[in-house]
Amino acid sequence: MPKNTKVTQREHSNEPVTESVADLLSLEHPMDYKSSQMSMGLSPGSTAPGKSLLPEPDAEDGRPAWNNKLEYILAQVGFSVGLGNVWRFPYLCQKNGGGAYLVPYFILLLLIGIPLFFLELAVGQRIRRGSIGVWNYVYPRLGGIGVSSLMVCGFVGLYYNVIIGWSIFYFFKSFQYPLPWAECPIRINGTQASESEIVEPECEKSSATTYFWYRQALNTTSTIDDTGGLNWKMTLSLLVAWIMVCLAVIKGIQSSGKVMYFSSLFPYVVLFCFLVRGLMLKGAIDGIAHMFTPKLEKMLEPQVWREAATQVFFALGLGFGGVIAFSSYNKRDNNCHFDAALVSVINFVTSILATLVVFAVLGFKANVMNEKCVVENAEKILGFLNTGVLSKELIPPHINFSHLSAEDYTEMYGVIKTVKEDSFGQLGLDACLLEDELNKAVQGTGLAFIAFTEAMTHFPASPFWSVMFFFMLINLGLGSMIGTMTGITTPILDTFKIRKEILCVVCCILAFLMGLLFVQRSGNYFVTMFDDYSAGLPLTVVVILENVSVAWIYGTKRFMQDLEDMLGFRPYSFYYYMWRYVSPAILLVLIIATVIEMAVSPAGYNAWVESEGAESFHSYPPWALAMAYALIVAAMLPLPIVFIVRHFNLVSDGSNKLSVSYRKGMMKDISNLEEQDEQRFILGKNPSEAPSPMPAHRAYLGPGGTTEMTNTNYGTSTKTGYQNIGSPESDM
Repeated sequence: MPKNTKVTQREHSNEPVTESVADLLSLEHPMDYKSSQMSMGLSPGSTAPGKSLLPEPDAEDGRPAWNNKLEYILAQVGFSVGLGNVWRFPYLCQKNGGGAYLVPYFILLLLIGIPLFFLELAVGQRIRRGSIGVWNYVYPRLGGIGVSSLMVCGFVGLYYNVIIGWSIFYFFKSFQYPLPWAECPIRINGTQASESEIVEPECEKSSATTYFWYRQALNTTSTIDDTGGLNWKMTLSLLVAWIMVCLAVIKGIQSSGKVMYFSSLFPYVVLFCFLVRGLMLKGAIDGIAHMFTPKLEKMLEPQVWREAATQVFFALGLGFGGVIAFSSYNKRDNNCHFDAALVSVINFVTSILATLVVFAVLGFKANVMNEKCVVENAEKILGFLNTGVLSKELIPPHINFSHLSAEDYTEMYGVIKTVKEDSFGQLGLDACLLEDELNKAVQGTGLAFIAFTEAMTHFPASPFWSVMFFFMLINLGLGSMIGTMTGITTPILDTFKIRKEILCVVCCILAFLMGLLFVQRSGNYFVTMFDDYSAGLPLTVVVILENVSVAWIYGTKRFMQDLEDMLGFRPYSFYYYMWRYVSPAILLVLIIATVIEMAVSPAGYNAWVESEGAESFHSYPPWALAMAYALIVAAMLPLPIVFIVRHFNLVSDGSNKLSVSYRKGMMKDISNLEEQDEQRFILGKNPSEAPSPMPAHRAYLGPGGTTEMTNTNYGTSTKTGYQNIGSPESDM
């Protein structure tokens, strides 16, 4: 036994010795004298060549690690950049003031997005566990945070992969010319003796792409009550989607990291191709100009700020557990502050790029639809002129009906409306304004599978662009699904001794079976329900509790000190104020606003009415409403349950259980201390002169602080980076 430990002091001294938990840990395993400095011929206070005094946890606890930094960044980018960047952000821009919407979005990205993203990266990297292990460690009574994150990941993964399945179906349908949604199908009407061809009435009342989506792809029912049985085409597509996800994550980050090279980078190639092609189309500049023309008065509306905060929140994947899981495979000294800023900026730039692409293409579509409107209404006017309903004197002399421009039609329309003011409504003429076409806001599936798809039918070589577009959607969705599945499997693997391959296959099989709910003919309505209720409020509650547990229970100053020890530099005091005051306040307001909106807005869905060829809003029946609220309750229920059982000590809170890497790291540091003390003792020097094996650092004083943090545990007063990490301590 080392000659200067407290155990031998007890034998040679009458002074009482207080034995700490750290001393007990140091005796858990025998020390390796072969690695001592004296046996290696090193001078006192020096370290072994090529070895850091701080332990390398990834090398010691057998936890997998990223092959390189690029794989990790691509994984985080692939998880955060998803379908919402393509079909949600552009819609919010259009709805909330165009370019003016970017101002509140960017402000809130700085106030809650980057700070909370940094927080999740830091706790995952420091504690090196999934969401359940991380929050059990930070504050065991709030260990339900990790379970709730896992539940939300499960709910979102179920319906998110259905959307990938839809994209797979459209992808394979794109390998034909003309595209199957380019024209309405023809129906044979009448008997064999007198047959006639007519356009499918449902398609004629809507459009070719809308008809293909609701009837050919989804074959949807008219209400959520009518399940209609399984849609076999979508069932097969969902099966393919889950097989792809399973193969991508079956080996953990070793397999998903390789997939991310393609799934994260390919969408950018497609977006740039679409941007270049879109800018060459007629009307593209009109769409982009309409998009970024700021409506500054919109910035004063609270709804705009609420939707901007919600988009920031979900764009970065906060609260899902995927961010923490990916970060937990990093080395302890990785600069996660730089990672947080980099991924957030990439996410924001991607949203802008996607918005440019979407509105360049929609600008082209608006011009095509506007020209079609002009032609149809010009034919109506010619009919009125031929029948004498309108006088030819109303038509300006320079107008040529064979080459009628939108400006000429607008002029003619204005004259007729002025002269025929009393009977104008009976004529049934449309204004055919380009602005009206551009103002038709679409989002989600309506943008991807109807509006954008319709625009691509007018492209030269439309099948090529369709294949590229839906392949991009598949890769965007796959990147997000890998992060979602990692958020589910990592905490389970950390908690239970299970082979990751078996766990992955079992999870994917169960998810496919539960996902059959969404591939019924009424499945689209359940996708809407899960999207509206399963993630919004529960995730916001999860993230505010994450923020509170770190900033107010664990302690902001203490956490900042941890970051300084881990990163080698002290983060800006900006984060101190964001984590402690600003971010929790904004999240609390967001929760209140979300609850108010849920209470005020009618709970329902847009059902497809076959006879009308249009959507109609339907309220949820009682059973569906109960199911929607059950999703919220199920996602949030672990929070109070875990708190109660640990508050009343019904189960062990695990607060005295350090992670393996922490335990071994602490033991290694203590071993270094004792080896140095042994040398000093033999050389006849005061053991207290031995240098500390911990890296020198400045104690974090907090903003404006003047007193260094000290640790008074175990009867000693020393500067510390980690104070009694077994139990939470508030710095309030």
